Amino acid sequence: MLTNLTVKIHPQIADISKEQWNSLVNDNHPFIKHEFLHAMEKYQCVGSDFGWIPCHMAVYQRNDQGEQLIAAMPLYQKYNSYGEFVFDNSWAQAWQQQGMSYYPKLVSATPYTPANGQRLLCKKEHQKQVYPLMLNAFQDIIATGDFSGVHILFPQIDEQDWLETNKPLIRHDCQFHWFNQHYQSFDDFLATLTAKKRKNIRQERRKIDQQTVSFRILNGHSATDADWDTFAYFYKKTFDEKWGTATFNLGFFKQIAQTMPEQIILILADQKDRCIAGALLYKSDHTLYGRHWGCSEGLDGLHFETCFYQGVEVAIQQGLQTFEPGAQGEHKIARGFIPVLTRSSHFMQDNPFQTSLENFVKHERDAVKAYIKTCQQRSPYRKTK
Repeated sequence: MLTNLTVKIHPQIADISKEQWNSLVNDNHPFIKHEFLHAMEKYQCVGSDFGWIPCHMAVYQRNDQGEQLIAAMPLYQKYNSYGEFVFDNSWAQAWQQQGMSYYPKLVSATPYTPANGQRLLCKKEHQKQVYPLMLNAFQDIIATGDFSGVHILFPQIDEQDWLETNKPLIRHDCQFHWFNQHYQSFDDFLATLTAKKRKNIRQERRKIDQQTVSFRILNGHSATDADWDTFAYFYKKTFDEKWGTATFNLGFFKQIAQTMPEQIILILADQKDRCIAGALLYKSDHTLYGRHWGCSEGLDGLHFETCFYQGVEVAIQQGLQTFEPGAQGEHKIARGFIPVLTRSSHFMQDNPFQTSLENFVKHERDAVKAYIKTCQQRSPYRKTK
C-alpha cells in the first residue's frame, strides 16, 4: 500500500526526472518517452502557437530520500482540436452556439501522433490504487469549470478497459495495421496474399526499380546533418502543399536523432545521386510506427514503396511484430494492412448536451463497427482451410 502520495501538474516535462519517467514507459514506446516529449517542448513544436500547452500530471510518493515518481500522464491544455485525430469540431460548435466555452479542454495524447500507447503511466502493481487517484485528480480539474472535459486519446487496451468502467463517453475509430506472422522475408509476406494482390504489389515495386530508385535505411547514428536537412525540407513541403501547419522542425528532428538514435528509422529514396523522397519512422521494442513523408518527385508508386513496403521490410528484418503506419487510409488494405479498432475516453463537465453526446458516440461506434466489417470483407490475404 502506497502512502504519502501527492499529485502535481508540471508546465514542462523537464521538471520531471527523465529516468523516473522512462522507468514507467512500457515497450520502450518512442512517443511516450521523456526524450520525445522534451524535444517537442524544447523546439516549440507544442506551446501557445499551436494550442498544445503542456500540463503533465505526476503522482509522487514522499519518503526519507525525497519524492519518487509513482505515476504520470502526458497532458495538455488544448485551445483547438488540431493534431488530435479524434475529431470533435461539432462538439465545439454546439458549445459555442449555447454561448459556452469548449476551449480550453484537456487532452492526454502524444501531439500530432495517432498511435496507441500508454496514457496512465504506472507500474502494474500500483495501478489498482493509483489509477483512481489520477481519475479523481482530473475530474477535480473538470469540476472547477475551467475546462470542458478531459479527452484520453488512443490509450493502450488495458487502460481503455479500465477507463470505460468509469463511464466516460467512448469513441471508436479505425486504423490499418500490418502484423508480422513470423515472416523471414518480404516474399514470405507476399505468399500469404491472394494472387491478384501479390501481383499488384510486385508491379508497384517493379516500377520503382525501373526508375532506378534506391533506398537508404538510416538511424539516428547513421543519418547525417545533410540527411536531416533534406528530410526537414520534404516534411515542410508536404504540409505546405497538403496539410497546412508543419509543427515539427529541423531542430526537433536532429534532437531526437541524438537522444533516441536506435528508435529512429529514416528512409531516404535516391535517384541518380539525388535524394527525392523520405519517410520517418520510429520503433518500440515490438512495433514500427510510420509518421512523416515527403518528396520532391512524384514518381508513380514512390509513396507506397517509401512509406509501406520499405517499412514492412524493416519490420521483418528487425523482428517487429506490428507496423502502425498512421491514421486512416483504405488504400492500405490492398497492401497487407488490416482494419483495427481504436478507442478513446472522454470525461465531460456537466453540460446540456450529455444525452445528445451519448447518442452521437453510440451511432459513431455502430458506424465504425459496420465499416470495419466491410473492410474485413476486402482482406488481401488468402483464405486458409
